[in-house]
Amino acid sequence: MPIRRAAVLAFVLPAVTVTVTVTAPPSSAAAVPAVSGPARGGLPHGPGGSAAAVDLRLPAPTGPYAVGRDVLHLLDTSRRDPWVPSARGRELMVSMYYPARRTDGGTPAPYLTVEEARLLLKSQGQEELLEPERLAATRTNARAGARAAGGRHPLVLASPGFSLNRATLSVLSEELASRGYVVALVDHAYESFGTTFPGGRTLTCVACDVIEAAPAQDEERKLLAKAATGRAADLSFVLDAVAGRRAPASDDGASDRRPAWKRWKMIDTRRVGAVGHSLGGNAAASVMAADRRVRAGVNLDGTFFAPVPPAGLGGRPFMMIGTAAGHSPGSTDTSWPRDWARLDGWKRWLTVRDTGHFSFIDIPVLGEQLGVTDPQAPLPGGRSADITRAYVGAFFDRSLRGKDAPLLAGPSTAYPEVTFQNP
Repeated sequence: MPIRRAAVLAFVLPAVTVTVTVTAPPSSAAAVPAVSGPARGGLPHGPGGSAAAVDLRLPAPTGPYAVGRDVLHLLDTSRRDPWVPSARGRELMVSMYYPARRTDGGTPAPYLTVEEARLLLKSQGQEELLEPERLAATRTNARAGARAAGGRHPLVLASPGFSLNRATLSVLSEELASRGYVVALVDHAYESFGTTFPGGRTLTCVACDVIEAAPAQDEERKLLAKAATGRAADLSFVLDAVAGRRAPASDDGASDRRPAWKRWKMIDTRRVGAVGHSLGGNAAASVMAADRRVRAGVNLDGTFFAPVPPAGLGGRPFMMIGTAAGHSPGSTDTSWPRDWARLDGWKRWLTVRDTGHFSFIDIPVLGEQLGVTDPQAPLPGGRSADITRAYVGAFFDRSLRGKDAPLLAGPSTAYPEVTFQNP
């Protein structure tokens, strides 16, 4: 079906943006086809007019750490951008969430720029629902440049849905950081309605235009697989850059042989996972197939346009969480039962009733605060956020830390909305 310009919540440029140009040699691991379905639906419409004048904020994370955040601008000059070949390379914006010391208050990290918010609302025809300044001012729990907690921590690579700014995964990213994970949350150039880059540039969704112009569904699916493949390569590149495998270059092109992120010593490169929503969820599987360093992955309601390889993922754990309506066995997305059979390690297939495609990200959380809901996804935003945080957190605790995870053993009375599927 054609890609519709779906609702998103665009986000973030922190108080301090670190610009790092990284020149990298081609990776020895080829990127496999990737990723998940286009994000559809969106911020629900209210009854008309502006939403009530409430201050939007993200729910407080539940872990023992405070949350810090830095932002990186990365450039991979070893690859052409798949949507704009004339660009100087593949550009990425990366929000680095990390466990921080509670004694350091820090500066609240911004949610998104006003221009990102304006483009998001315009794309949905919802300019009357909410002023972009209010959306941009959503209060986060992360603090820009906060003092990091000690020790080495697992790294989770995160990718948003197609057309969505990375900030749509802010609630989950803050939660994981509060539990002791470093999270590299990536914006992929030309694949969101609006992402602000250094120098005042806000790039828009060229990929949306290309895919919408596809003459047939088969061509559309091929383009989405291409997008997934590109994202898998992006995530491997980010891992190289922030953990120091590839030597970043300064603006004049001279290698300084330092990782792109100044806190790189926090990362335990033996414990790396990936998570994504929609197209980003398929990307999580694809980067695992392409890069053995990624030890575990989660797909949040994403179609596998690029299939899991027939040989599986080398016995590594993978979890799929989706809507009961769209991703139960026998539903219209046949990619889940196909790829479930190919997963050759520890695995879980969970569905959540009364949810929609956006229920696993920030959008319904903010919609609930605005007093608007999606009648096709009646589960309250706060509740859907609690479920996502609990199950994704338990999965990475089990897969990357070796902790017991009773929540993943079977149905829980604490979360009766969740069904364990085993077709």
